[in-house]
Amino acid sequence: MQRALFVLTPAEAKRLIARGVRRLPEVEYALQYGKVIIAGGTTNAFVAEEITGREIPKERYTAGIVTEGRLCLTPSDTRITPIVLVKGSVVDARWEDVLDDFGPEDVFIKGANAIDASGLAGVLVSSPTAGTIGRALGVLEARGAHLVIPVGLEKMIPSVKAAAKSCGTRLFDYSLGSPVGLIPLVYGRIVTELVALEVLTGVEAVAIGAGGVGGSEGSITIAVAGEKENVNSAFELIKEIKGEPPLTGIRQKCTGCPNRCSYAKK
Repeated sequence: MQRALFVLTPAEAKRLIARGVRRLPEVEYALQYGKVIIAGGTTNAFVAEEITGREIPKERYTAGIVTEGRLCLTPSDTRITPIVLVKGSVVDARWEDVLDDFGPEDVFIKGANAIDASGLAGVLVSSPTAGTIGRALGVLEARGAHLVIPVGLEKMIPSVKAAAKSCGTRLFDYSLGSPVGLIPLVYGRIVTELVALEVLTGVEAVAIGAGGVGGSEGSITIAVAGEKENVNSAFELIKEIKGEPPLTGIRQKCTGCPNRCSYAKK
Protein backbone atom coordinates (compact mmCIF):
# COMPACT_ATOMS: atom_id res chain seq x y z
CA MET A 1 0.00 0.00 0.00
CA GLN A 2 1.27 3.45 -1.00
CA ARG A 3 -0.18 6.91 -0.51
CA ALA A 4 0.02 10.29 -2.23
CA LEU A 5 -1.26 13.79 -1.51
CA PHE A 6 -1.97 16.72 -3.81
CA VAL A 7 -4.10 19.82 -4.40
CA LEU A 8 -6.24 20.47 -7.47
CA THR A 9 -7.37 23.93 -8.52
CA PRO A 10 -10.89 24.12 -10.02
CA ALA A 11 -9.52 24.08 -13.58
CA GLU A 12 -7.23 21.13 -12.86
CA ALA A 13 -10.14 19.29 -11.23
CA LYS A 14 -12.30 19.86 -14.30
CA ARG A 15 -9.60 18.37 -16.53
CA LEU A 16 -9.33 15.31 -14.29
CA ILE A 17 -13.09 14.84 -14.15
CA ALA A 18 -13.32 15.16 -17.93
CA ARG A 19 -10.76 12.41 -18.42
CA GLY A 20 -12.69 10.21 -16.01
CA VAL A 21 -15.94 10.80 -17.90
CA ARG A 22 -14.25 9.85 -21.17
CA ARG A 23 -13.23 6.51 -19.68
CA LEU A 24 -16.63 5.52 -18.28
CA PRO A 25 -17.80 2.21 -19.83
CA GLU A 26 -21.18 3.65 -20.81
CA VAL A 27 -19.53 6.60 -22.54
CA GLU A 28 -17.05 4.42 -24.41
CA TYR A 29 -19.87 2.14 -25.55
CA ALA A 30 -22.05 5.04 -26.72
CA LEU A 31 -19.14 6.57 -28.61
CA GLN A 32 -18.74 3.32 -30.51
CA TYR A 33 -22.34 2.29 -31.03
CA GLY A 34 -24.72 5.06 -30.00
CA LYS A 35 -25.27 8.74 -29.36
CA VAL A 36 -23.65 11.19 -26.95
CA ILE A 37 -24.85 14.72 -26.18
CA ILE A 38 -22.50 17.04 -24.28
CA ALA A 39 -24.59 19.86 -22.80
CA GLY A 40 -23.14 23.29 -22.12
CA GLY A 41 -21.06 24.11 -19.05
CA THR A 42 -17.44 24.80 -18.15
CA THR A 43 -16.69 21.28 -16.93
CA ASN A 44 -18.45 19.90 -19.99
CA ALA A 45 -16.18 22.02 -22.19
CA PHE A 46 -13.30 19.97 -20.80
CA VAL A 47 -15.32 16.81 -21.42
CA ALA A 48 -15.90 17.90 -25.01
CA GLU A 49 -12.16 18.40 -25.49
CA GLU A 50 -11.33 14.97 -24.10
CA ILE A 51 -13.95 13.23 -26.22
CA THR A 52 -13.49 15.07 -29.52
CA GLY A 53 -9.79 15.94 -29.32
CA ARG A 54 -10.68 19.50 -30.28
CA GLU A 55 -9.79 22.65 -28.35
CA ILE A 56 -12.95 24.32 -27.06
CA PRO A 57 -13.24 28.03 -26.13
CA LYS A 58 -14.54 27.12 -22.68
CA GLU A 59 -15.90 30.57 -21.82
CA ARG A 60 -18.31 30.18 -24.76
CA TYR A 61 -19.49 26.66 -23.93
CA THR A 62 -21.95 27.95 -21.34
CA ALA A 63 -25.44 29.40 -21.01
CA GLY A 64 -25.93 30.20 -17.33
CA ILE A 65 -22.71 31.20 -15.57
CA VAL A 66 -21.45 32.37 -12.19
CA THR A 67 -18.84 35.07 -12.83
CA GLU A 68 -17.76 38.43 -11.37
CA GLY A 69 -19.55 37.50 -8.16
CA ARG A 70 -22.97 37.17 -9.73
CA LEU A 71 -25.35 34.74 -11.41
CA CYS A 72 -25.62 35.68 -15.05
CA LEU A 73 -25.90 34.42 -18.63
CA THR A 74 -23.42 34.05 -21.46
CA PRO A 75 -24.61 36.21 -24.38
CA SER A 76 -26.53 34.02 -26.81
CA ASP A 77 -24.57 35.28 -29.82
CA THR A 78 -21.27 34.04 -28.32
CA ARG A 79 -22.39 30.59 -27.17
CA ILE A 80 -21.24 27.32 -28.68
CA THR A 81 -24.16 24.95 -29.04
CA PRO A 82 -23.97 21.52 -27.35
CA ILE A 83 -21.82 19.01 -29.20
CA VAL A 84 -23.56 15.88 -30.51
CA LEU A 85 -21.80 12.66 -31.49
CA VAL A 86 -23.22 9.66 -33.30
CA LYS A 87 -21.00 6.56 -33.22
CA GLY A 88 -18.06 8.73 -32.19
CA SER A 89 -18.39 11.34 -34.94
CA VAL A 90 -19.48 14.93 -34.33
CA VAL A 91 -22.66 15.61 -36.30
CA ASP A 92 -24.32 18.84 -37.33
CA ALA A 93 -27.64 18.32 -35.59
CA ARG A 94 -29.76 20.01 -32.95
CA TRP A 95 -29.29 18.25 -29.64
CA GLU A 96 -33.03 18.36 -29.04
CA ASP A 97 -33.68 16.38 -32.23
CA VAL A 98 -31.07 13.77 -31.34
CA LEU A 99 -32.42 13.50 -27.79
CA ASP A 100 -35.83 12.63 -29.19
CA ASP A 101 -34.26 9.50 -30.72
CA PHE A 102 -32.42 8.45 -27.54
CA GLY A 103 -32.42 4.88 -26.32
CA PRO A 104 -31.11 3.13 -23.20
CA GLU A 105 -27.51 2.86 -24.44
CA ASP A 106 -27.18 6.57 -25.29
CA VAL A 107 -25.50 9.13 -23.01
CA PHE A 108 -26.42 12.68 -22.04
CA ILE A 109 -23.68 14.59 -20.19
CA LYS A 110 -24.76 17.51 -18.02
CA GLY A 111 -22.75 19.30 -15.34
CA ALA A 112 -24.15 20.47 -12.01
CA ASN A 113 -23.91 23.53 -9.77
CA ALA A 114 -24.23 21.72 -6.48
CA ILE A 115 -23.54 18.38 -4.84
CA ASP A 116 -24.08 17.22 -1.26
CA ALA A 117 -22.69 14.46 0.93
CA SER A 118 -25.68 12.23 0.20
CA GLY A 119 -24.62 12.08 -3.45
CA LEU A 120 -27.43 14.29 -4.71
CA ALA A 121 -26.57 16.86 -7.40
CA GLY A 122 -28.47 19.97 -8.43
CA VAL A 123 -28.60 22.25 -11.47
CA LEU A 124 -29.35 25.97 -11.20
CA VAL A 125 -31.80 27.24 -13.81
CA SER A 126 -32.81 30.79 -14.74
CA SER A 127 -35.19 29.78 -17.53
CA PRO A 128 -38.84 29.64 -16.42
CA THR A 129 -39.05 26.26 -18.20
CA ALA A 130 -35.84 24.90 -16.57
CA GLY A 131 -33.57 25.16 -19.60
CA THR A 132 -31.53 22.23 -20.91
CA ILE A 133 -32.07 19.93 -17.94
CA GLY A 134 -35.79 20.64 -17.99
CA ARG A 135 -35.95 19.57 -21.63
CA ALA A 136 -33.81 16.48 -21.21
CA LEU A 137 -34.49 14.92 -17.82
CA GLY A 138 -37.93 13.47 -18.48
CA VAL A 139 -36.82 11.88 -21.75
CA LEU A 140 -33.75 10.32 -20.16
CA GLU A 141 -35.66 8.92 -17.21
CA ALA A 142 -38.56 7.65 -19.30
CA ARG A 143 -36.29 5.75 -21.67
CA GLY A 144 -33.63 4.59 -19.21
CA ALA A 145 -30.86 6.43 -21.03
CA HIS A 146 -27.62 7.34 -19.27
CA LEU A 147 -27.22 10.71 -17.56
CA VAL A 148 -23.62 11.46 -16.60
CA ILE A 149 -23.08 14.37 -14.20
CA PRO A 150 -19.51 15.75 -14.03
CA VAL A 151 -19.21 17.99 -10.95
CA GLY A 152 -16.27 19.16 -8.86
CA LEU A 153 -16.19 18.97 -5.08
CA GLU A 154 -15.74 22.75 -4.96
CA LYS A 155 -19.53 22.76 -5.48
CA MET A 156 -20.30 20.86 -2.28
CA ILE A 157 -23.22 22.30 -0.28
CA PRO A 158 -24.95 21.01 2.88
CA SER A 159 -28.19 19.86 1.22
CA VAL A 160 -29.40 19.92 -2.38
CA LYS A 161 -32.92 19.11 -1.16
CA ALA A 162 -32.97 22.13 1.15
CA ALA A 163 -31.50 24.32 -1.58
CA ALA A 164 -34.20 23.30 -4.05
CA LYS A 165 -36.87 24.30 -1.55
CA SER A 166 -35.23 27.68 -1.01
CA CYS A 167 -35.09 29.11 -4.52
CA GLY A 168 -37.07 29.76 -7.67
CA THR A 169 -36.90 32.17 -10.58
CA ARG A 170 -39.94 34.10 -9.30
CA LEU A 171 -39.39 33.61 -5.59
CA PHE A 172 -36.89 36.34 -4.72
CA ASP A 173 -37.65 39.98 -3.99
CA TYR A 174 -34.02 41.02 -4.51
CA SER A 175 -31.22 39.37 -6.46
CA LEU A 176 -27.66 40.49 -7.22
CA GLY A 177 -27.63 38.48 -10.41
CA SER A 178 -30.23 36.45 -12.25
CA PRO A 179 -32.78 34.77 -9.94
CA VAL A 180 -32.69 30.99 -10.22
CA GLY A 181 -34.35 27.78 -9.25
CA LEU A 182 -32.57 24.50 -8.59
CA ILE A 183 -33.40 21.10 -10.11
CA PRO A 184 -32.31 18.13 -7.95
CA LEU A 185 -30.90 15.23 -9.97
CA VAL A 186 -32.03 12.00 -8.37
CA TYR A 187 -31.20 10.17 -11.61
CA GLY A 188 -27.77 9.78 -13.18
CA ARG A 189 -24.14 8.95 -12.43
CA ILE A 190 -22.13 11.64 -10.65
CA VAL A 191 -18.45 11.93 -11.53
CA THR A 192 -16.32 13.90 -9.07
CA GLU A 193 -12.55 14.11 -8.81
CA LEU A 194 -12.64 11.07 -6.51
CA VAL A 195 -14.66 8.98 -8.94
CA ALA A 196 -12.42 10.04 -11.83
CA LEU A 197 -9.29 8.94 -9.97
CA GLU A 198 -10.84 5.56 -9.22
CA VAL A 199 -11.95 5.08 -12.83
CA LEU A 200 -8.63 6.18 -14.31
CA THR A 201 -6.14 4.62 -11.91
CA GLY A 202 -7.92 2.31 -9.48
CA VAL A 203 -6.83 4.20 -6.35
CA GLU A 204 -8.99 4.99 -3.34
CA ALA A 205 -9.33 8.77 -3.13
CA VAL A 206 -10.49 10.90 -0.21
CA ALA A 207 -11.01 14.67 -0.08
CA ILE A 208 -9.30 15.96 3.06
CA GLY A 209 -9.55 19.74 2.65
CA ALA A 210 -10.91 22.54 0.50
CA GLY A 211 -10.13 26.14 -0.35
CA GLY A 212 -7.01 28.27 -0.54
CA VAL A 213 -5.75 31.71 -1.55
CA GLY A 214 -3.55 33.29 -4.21
CA GLY A 215 -5.21 31.46 -7.10
CA SER A 216 -6.06 28.35 -5.12
CA GLU A 217 -9.55 29.50 -4.15
CA GLY A 218 -11.99 26.62 -4.68
CA SER A 219 -9.20 24.05 -4.61
CA ILE A 220 -9.58 20.50 -3.29
CA THR A 221 -6.89 18.64 -1.34
CA ILE A 222 -6.98 14.91 -2.03
CA ALA A 223 -5.24 11.89 -0.51
CA VAL A 224 -5.04 8.65 -2.49
CA ALA A 225 -4.04 5.13 -1.48
CA GLY A 226 -3.59 1.83 -3.27
CA GLU A 227 -1.12 -0.53 -4.85
CA LYS A 228 2.21 1.03 -5.82
CA GLU A 229 1.52 0.89 -9.56
CA ASN A 230 -1.90 2.52 -9.17
CA VAL A 231 -0.67 5.30 -6.88
CA ASN A 232 2.25 6.02 -9.20
CA SER A 233 -0.17 6.18 -12.12
CA ALA A 234 -2.43 8.60 -10.23
CA PHE A 235 0.49 10.81 -9.20
CA GLU A 236 1.86 10.98 -12.75
CA LEU A 237 -1.60 11.85 -14.03
CA ILE A 238 -1.93 14.70 -11.53
CA LYS A 239 1.52 16.04 -12.40
CA GLU A 240 0.49 16.01 -16.06
CA ILE A 241 -2.62 18.14 -15.52
CA LYS A 242 -1.05 20.55 -13.00
CA GLY A 243 -0.92 24.05 -14.41
CA GLU A 244 -4.25 23.93 -16.23
CA PRO A 245 -5.03 27.64 -16.67
CA PRO A 246 -7.97 29.16 -14.78
CA LEU A 247 -11.17 29.81 -16.65
CA THR A 248 -12.66 33.14 -17.59
CA GLY A 249 -16.32 33.95 -18.09
CA ILE A 250 -18.37 36.04 -20.51
CA ARG A 251 -21.55 37.59 -19.18
CA GLN A 252 -24.18 39.57 -20.99
CA LYS A 253 -24.38 43.33 -20.56
CA CYS A 254 -26.78 44.71 -17.99
CA THR A 255 -28.24 47.19 -20.49
CA GLY A 256 -31.45 45.75 -21.87
CA CYS A 257 -31.25 42.59 -19.75
CA PRO A 258 -34.76 41.23 -19.05
CA ASN A 259 -33.81 39.41 -15.84
CA ARG A 260 -35.01 40.75 -12.50
CA CYS A 261 -31.50 41.56 -11.28
CA SER A 262 -30.61 44.39 -8.92
CA TYR A 263 -27.34 45.11 -10.76
CA ALA A 264 -29.29 46.28 -13.80
CA LYS A 265 -31.22 48.75 -11.63
CA LYS A 266 -28.16 50.62 -10.41
